[in-house]
Amino acid sequence: MGKLDGKVAIITGSTSGMGRETAYLFAKEGAKVVITGRNAERAQAVVDKIKADGGEAIYVIADASESTYAQTVFDKTMEAYGTVDVLMNNAGMLSLAQFATITEKEFMDDIYINVTSALMLSQKVAPVMKAKGGGHIINVASIVGWAAHWGFVAYVTSKHAMVGLTKAMANELAPDIHVNGICPGAIKTAMLASVGGEDVFQPMIDRTCLHRLGEGSEIASVALFLATTDSSFVDGQLIRVDGGVDV
Repeated sequence: MGKLDGKVAIITGSTSGMGRETAYLFAKEGAKVVITGRNAERAQAVVDKIKADGGEAIYVIADASESTYAQTVFDKTMEAYGTVDVLMNNAGMLSLAQFATITEKEFMDDIYINVTSALMLSQKVAPVMKAKGGGHIINVASIVGWAAHWGFVAYVTSKHAMVGLTKAMANELAPDIHVNGICPGAIKTAMLASVGGEDVFQPMIDRTCLHRLGEGSEIASVALFLATTDSSFVDGQLIRVDGGVDV
């Protein structure tokens, strides 16, 4: 038996990177997985792989920058499966603008996609989880939610906000719904590649205990822990998965 047999899990931003690896693992553990993203071809590829491996999944095309995002994801999930047990708020963006030059729109886009969209979707699923007696919400923050060394102003601000959102949600939704967060360090993803890849992050890598980039699968395994009763006495926590930065 899988650890998520019979469960329905929404994983946002799951057409690549950490979200995709988490979707594969959750499906392997028996979950019916809802994939979200903006690219239908990539989303279909994730669903196809899950089904080829014997799992169950659908995809929902939804843009986390749009006000209709949360309602669309929620409605499609309920239409397909009638419930939700796990939500992983993983969708995100990274503005490269510096403090001195960032525009209001650039700043607010980061906040909306990285934080507000997670809040809105969590508001939709929480009553369903409450009604069935429990659920798990996992917010993907970042180590830049702890300190600003490695990030850009909007991204750093949004991830600090995600840390606060996680704690506030845990406080309000307990005891039925567990809310925790994951704070990745430098992980091999398209987002990391978009800012220059491993070379740009070499100073961070040099300051880790493990001296390497992380893999998406290493985030997925922590997400699985937080999505199951293995974490039954863990709530309101932010788990750093960063190879040991600045320990």
